[in-house]
Amino acid sequence: MNNRRPPNNQAARWLPAVAAAGVFGTVVIAGVAMGGGGGGSGPTPAAQVAITESTFPPLTVPESIPEPTALVETTAPIDKIPLDRTLVKGVAGNDVTRVQERLTELGFVPGPADGIYGDQTIKAVWAYEKLVLDAPSGSPTGQVTPEMWDDMQEPFVIQPRRPNATPNHTEVYLPEQVLAIFHDDRPVMITHMSSGTGEEWCEEVTISPGEYNNPDPDGEPLVRGECGVSITPGGVFTYHRQVEGIRQSSLGGMWNPSYFNYGIAIHGALNVPLQPASHGCIRVPLNISEDLQGLVTLGDQVYVWDGVQEPEYYGSQPPRFNWLDPDYETTTTTAESTTTVPESTTTTVPVATTEPPSTTSPPPATTTTQPPATTTTTTEPPGGDTGGGDTGGGDTGGDTGADTGGGDTGGTDTGGTDTGGGDTGGTDTGGTDTGGGGDTGGTDTGGGGDTGGADTGGDVGGGDSGGADGG
Repeated sequence: MNNRRPPNNQAARWLPAVAAAGVFGTVVIAGVAMGGGGGGSGPTPAAQVAITESTFPPLTVPESIPEPTALVETTAPIDKIPLDRTLVKGVAGNDVTRVQERLTELGFVPGPADGIYGDQTIKAVWAYEKLVLDAPSGSPTGQVTPEMWDDMQEPFVIQPRRPNATPNHTEVYLPEQVLAIFHDDRPVMITHMSSGTGEEWCEEVTISPGEYNNPDPDGEPLVRGECGVSITPGGVFTYHRQVEGIRQSSLGGMWNPSYFNYGIAIHGALNVPLQPASHGCIRVPLNISEDLQGLVTLGDQVYVWDGVQEPEYYGSQPPRFNWLDPDYETTTTTAESTTTVPESTTTTVPVATTEPPSTTSPPPATTTTQPPATTTTTTEPPGGDTGGGDTGGGDTGGDTGADTGGGDTGGTDTGGTDTGGGDTGGTDTGGTDTGGGGDTGGTDTGGGGDTGGADTGGDVGGGDSGGADGG
């Protein structure tokens, strides 16, 4: 067991500072649309939110902190099976099965013990290397060497750093980029993860109904420009909300989010790299996110270590909040006005080829009505989101209800000059010419009024499936 990390004896140095950690039960008023903390320069918040007092007592750091691993006392002989090769991606065999079974026994998530050394097994090995062997979080090998396998067969268990927490609790280790869920101090899920990058960002976000900043669960997705700082705060929190399926928020796209600090959540994502990559959320591999929700309960504690101080020092500190992008409205308006030019051009061409002026007048009014609706959506007043979202989840290609395909350029039906029945020509915006004088023109149900619902490539409830790289 010589390769496993030594005990962590540095916690005691934080004990004096933790005496001031009574902030955990303090009522805090925070701007939900501002850049909070650290002297942020965001605009004046548009809304306020109150953090209610916690029901937990003041927090203190325990006098001693357990090592990540503990030997299991046994008198039985240890029967080790040697490994005669290094396991790398793509190999298969009984030796791979044995490694998968041992990782599962320790609490890691290598997937089914199918004897195939694939991506999920590699990510489980990443977590093992970072947590047990103290490998740098950005450069584990993902391989199992004969020496590592020999060490892995020793009788030891993974143990929590806070055995005095709620019976079921989650521990998030930002320096290691590892997350662990414990039930009665026994690990039931240990996984590789990716947290906030610490970088500032500005982008267009889509916010699903019922999320922060768009609280009406029966409303429409809100699209607007926001800026934020991608920080995952350290501290002690509790799960307060869970949502099944995909969600879009200022945090980005999230699969099966479990929220613990305003809009910051632990959620599934397609992209969970070795480096921090989110806007503040905790990404875990998408395929385990549903299982993760089944292992946590509202009210369970979440401890987040930031590598600077112990979680109890911070208490339940709120995240740094997003602010509205001051440049977003100008950029959006320009883009919208540009897209309306072809609309007016399209309706003008038929006027030159048609004698009755009264026939061509109604369609322009119809086609120019849709774009303002989109502009109104993008300038809607802010609500209260926490920031910390993910650029990958913000689905910049999301359907805002002004589907660019809705202008149906096919509406300039060249066959519309049908001499067989008074067809006025270009007023047929959807090409639904009935072939006679009753041509209703712009009745194209797939045209400018397209709400995006028929756009198979658009958002599903504001949440592009690609948005799973979120938070």
